Amino acid sequence: MADPLRSFLRDLFRTAVDAAHPATSLPALLPAPPRGRIIVLAAGKAAGSMAEVAEDFYLDRQKLPAERLCGVAVARHGYGRPTRIIDMIEAGHPVPDAAGLAAAMTALDLADGADTDDLVLVLMSGGASANWIAPASGISFADKQAVTRALLRSGAHIGEINTLRKHLSRIKGGRLARHAFPAQLVTIAISDVPGDDPSAIGSGPTVPDPTTLADARAIVAKYKLDLPDTVTRALNDPANESPKPGDAAFQSSTFALSARPIDSLLAAEKKVRDAGYDCISLGPDVEGEAREVALAHAKLARDLRAQGKRAVILSGGELTVTMRGQGRGGPNQEYALALVEALAGMTNVAALAGDTDGTDGGGGLATDPAGALVDGTSAARAKALGLDPAAFLGDNNSTEFFARMGDLLEPGPTYTNVNDFRAIAIDNP
Repeated sequence: MADPLRSFLRDLFRTAVDAAHPATSLPALLPAPPRGRIIVLAAGKAAGSMAEVAEDFYLDRQKLPAERLCGVAVARHGYGRPTRIIDMIEAGHPVPDAAGLAAAMTALDLADGADTDDLVLVLMSGGASANWIAPASGISFADKQAVTRALLRSGAHIGEINTLRKHLSRIKGGRLARHAFPAQLVTIAISDVPGDDPSAIGSGPTVPDPTTLADARAIVAKYKLDLPDTVTRALNDPANESPKPGDAAFQSSTFALSARPIDSLLAAEKKVRDAGYDCISLGPDVEGEAREVALAHAKLARDLRAQGKRAVILSGGELTVTMRGQGRGGPNQEYALALVEALAGMTNVAALAGDTDGTDGGGGLATDPAGALVDGTSAARAKALGLDPAAFLGDNNSTEFFARMGDLLEPGPTYTNVNDFRAIAIDNP
């Protein structure tokens, strides 16, 4: 559906994504070459693009001999990039697969081989938790997959999911740092988590872990998760506690952020103001059940209209969906679906919700939609097509609803990830 407001929102989405792309944000943070080798270990949805930028920086700008650069990058299927030296692997997300297991083992082996003259350069982005899969002793690969599926269906937020992951892994929760020690360790990350907590990005493989086994057990109890016996035993084994601040593994380690959700929101906010709108930014850390947050944002939109405001509501963060039905869709599409009736009848209003990585829920394919667009006519158009938004919402079937409406947001892989981006534009009535 062609509409100036929708086009403006699509431009805002692209602005937010471009602000977080490694080509824009990474080069200034890359460290000088060491005496020895640079071992690049990259994981997450931006791993391929981050590895590409690192290769360009060291091989082309720094003229580093090719034999002094090596490494492995792992990204979700469809997010690989044509790297020259660094091995590129595509793996499962959000449910890990055997390729992720192989990538993690390779990363651990490369880290184990680093010495004091080498630099281990870890390039992290959202999705690394699923792409680097190295089960703790006594836990099978199938067990880890079962845990991931149970968590995804539970409604647990990403911090809780990662707390459990960190205590069932040989690479997460600071453990990769132990393998890299005593080499110099530099981690540069693109944040996709509320608060930009380093220990939460990719489950913090190179930083101290503030969470504990007791925290992980409490999450299992909170969501009444039915987990394999091997996982229950692992969560009661003190040997699976993660390294804490003061551990020797972190003595030669530094951490920096190359892009944050707030950076994308600020870029979008500038574009909003330049276009003559008031900007109501709710910040980069909005959390909650997608449909409930949508209703709150719709009320704000109606209040702004009542005040005669010409404004755009921006928000980031990661919403959750508690699965009640059998449909397909992610939190951005569910948020948008809840807006269909909440914004019904409003003139000159439109909304976009999309994941900055280019995919939102779905079947784990790179071609899955990133989100959806809605406006004040969506409810009436749905009715004309014989579609009941409430019924689709009850079945968590937002993808099918918006596919039939022709309103899916489908940018394809963006090769970065700073979490969700949402915008509601209210123009003159």
